[in-house]
Amino acid sequence: MTEEKPEEAAEQPRRRHPRRPDLSQTRILEAATAEFAANGLAGARIDAIADRAEINKRMIYQYFGSKEMLYQAVLEKVYRDVWDAEAALHLDALPPREALVALITFVWTYYLEHPEFITILNSENQLKAAYFRKSRILRDGAATSQPLVDDILRRGELEGIFRAGIDPVQLSLTITSICYYYFTNQATSSLVYGQRMMTRAALEKRLSFNVETILALVAPPAPSAA
Repeated sequence: MTEEKPEEAAEQPRRRHPRRPDLSQTRILEAATAEFAANGLAGARIDAIADRAEINKRMIYQYFGSKEMLYQAVLEKVYRDVWDAEAALHLDALPPREALVALITFVWTYYLEHPEFITILNSENQLKAAYFRKSRILRDGAATSQPLVDDILRRGELEGIFRAGIDPVQLSLTITSICYYYFTNQATSSLVYGQRMMTRAALEKRLSFNVETILALVAPPAPSAA
């Protein structure tokens, strides 16, 4: 029986994962998402990402080149994830009112379940969208996602259940804003209003209010009295 060399024995515990590039890149992106969400681009450290991913940091540079390029890959990933989830709703197959409710509920639930998306979005806005702007993937994805609200509104107008002339960009901003603000400010809001904002009851109440608000906003004017 061949005796194992000491240096080989020392290396063996470090082989925690099979060396498959797709799995390695996935682990790096997951670890980097957590690190950038926690510390932003400036505060994130490649050593910390390597530790989170249980991978040699040289592989990070091999796959992504630099911390900045890794950040851009993470930014593209978190946006692709939300756009893929949005596309999976198949809103075009729903009646317009149901589609709008489904979209509002989706935005709310996604922000609730993916706080890393909010924090990375905050970071990118602080960077004046520098990495979003240079990414063809993100620009193309945004162009594909944008017509969804416009389609819902136009179908609702044709059916007479939505008022005419609603700007789809303004409606999209309103939907995202009323969801986004709640989560980004829930800590201070809890103190200002003396209420616990993240209990199940509070979350359900707020989602219901958001849906009612948007539906009232798009509703056609009531017929005038004769």
